[in-house]
Amino acid sequence: MTTFDDILEEAGKFGRFQKRIFGLLCMVSLPFAGVYVGVVFQGFTPEHWCQDPGLEQLQKHCGLGPEKARQFIIPLVNSSAGVGPSQCQRYDVDWNSTDLNCDGLDSETTEVQRAGLPITACKNGWHYDYEHRESFVTEFDLVCDDAWLVDVFQAVLGIGFLVGSITIGYLADKFGRKMSFLLSNILNAVTGILVAISPNYISLVVFRALHGFGVKGGWMAAYVLMTETVGVLFQMFFSFGLLLLALIAYLIPNWRWLQVAFTVPYIIFLSYYWFVPESPRWLLSQNKSSRAVEVTQAMAKENKKTLSQNIKNLKDDNAETSTGSFMDLIRTPKIRKHTLILSFNWFTSAVVYQGLIMRLGILRGNIYIDFLISGIVEFPAAFLILFTIERIGRRLPFAAANIVSGAACLITAFIPESVLWLKTAVACIGRLGITMAFEMVVFVNTELYPTFIRNLGVSVCSTLCDIGGIIAPFLLYRLAVIWLELPLIIFGVLAFVAGGLVLLLPETKGVPLPETIDDIEYPNRNKEDTMKSHQLENLLPSVVTNNKETVTV
Repeated sequence: MTTFDDILEEAGKFGRFQKRIFGLLCMVSLPFAGVYVGVVFQGFTPEHWCQDPGLEQLQKHCGLGPEKARQFIIPLVNSSAGVGPSQCQRYDVDWNSTDLNCDGLDSETTEVQRAGLPITACKNGWHYDYEHRESFVTEFDLVCDDAWLVDVFQAVLGIGFLVGSITIGYLADKFGRKMSFLLSNILNAVTGILVAISPNYISLVVFRALHGFGVKGGWMAAYVLMTETVGVLFQMFFSFGLLLLALIAYLIPNWRWLQVAFTVPYIIFLSYYWFVPESPRWLLSQNKSSRAVEVTQAMAKENKKTLSQNIKNLKDDNAETSTGSFMDLIRTPKIRKHTLILSFNWFTSAVVYQGLIMRLGILRGNIYIDFLISGIVEFPAAFLILFTIERIGRRLPFAAANIVSGAACLITAFIPESVLWLKTAVACIGRLGITMAFEMVVFVNTELYPTFIRNLGVSVCSTLCDIGGIIAPFLLYRLAVIWLELPLIIFGVLAFVAGGLVLLLPETKGVPLPETIDDIEYPNRNKEDTMKSHQLENLLPSVVTNNKETVTV
């Protein structure tokens, strides 16, 4: 009995056609990286302090430089980073109407006298040490009591991801991967520009949520389309997108123009209508055999291969007459187990991965260099996946990546700042591990569901990723106020648990993509049926075999 995978072998398993589709669809990960973690640059919070209407008078009267004058009007406070100048308070003194005595401003006596002055919140806005960068934080004054609104900016993206992945995932299974992908990019282009021209914070978060709706859903549709057409995905383009993000953010210091740079690729992706075909697997699952034959023949022609006569009988004997539903993901025991374990791993990967990236923005280092290094660290993860998945399998590397990441997070939390090189090195190992785990969960997820619910399965499981994305900014920024390393403890525990659960999943190395629920629930029975079929074919005369052979998917 010949399967569609056998037809793919005849058409060229990874020929020119598949390489072209692979390259085109991998490009989708480049702007997705910018949208997903661009908040590190777009929402960058520089050093800031209260504006004081009397600051200029103090400088002029006492001949102080800006730094000295600022030290004189800003009180010292305790924070998680130690004692330092307040970013949210100033002395409640009208320097324009106060008799100033400039003698001994730097003396301990004056410092004690200032300690007795009344303190007030910033009433006249803030001064920002821009570092040549304009973010929506500085434009809308999202600091101090309003700092949590930066968390909301990233959280609404996760909400958009959540709704979009479910909605577009359903549409992709019902109307096709290609159509859903193209419609998503129209939405991405429109909402991306709206984010860039948002006049206030409210409109910013509304358009951001709509942008997330299209970006995530379209990315998932493109991913499944590529997986079903090419067979195996070697994902490195997201990591490359992170490297480009650091460079683009350095060259474009304005957050609005940076958003435009993220949006332009989605306009270009609309041209894929003419270059990317619909998934032949999906076409077969919808009983659209003639169109599936056309795509497969075009594949063989571009790969300069010749198909056998079996292509004329191409059909799906197990095609589902109805679109899969959520109940199909939890109705049977093995698929239910897959759904629960994969969902938790999506959640963990999102929280730890996004948390480690956003943590770069609160460490006060050189954000461009730190981000570049963190992006470079991801490339070994991709090569490790390439090296291990066909030699060892999927399950063990997937579990090990989570466990290594968890251990690195826990160890990093307790390494003192005085040994910065070691702290940085161990943190990079954690980033390497969670990057590998994140890529593996996407990869494995597509191999554990049958065709008619594959896109829906990836979309539903990845909703936990989106929930993790909603929680991650609050988890990081709010817990870091208590103790800078506390989020790392949470990340470590989550990753350890995720790694243990992965060991309960089946190995999918060398196993064809499942086409039906029975392929998942009774894999051994299907193997026995295939062996009996081959034995029967060997017993029959070749002429009879050729006349009766059909192609199934």
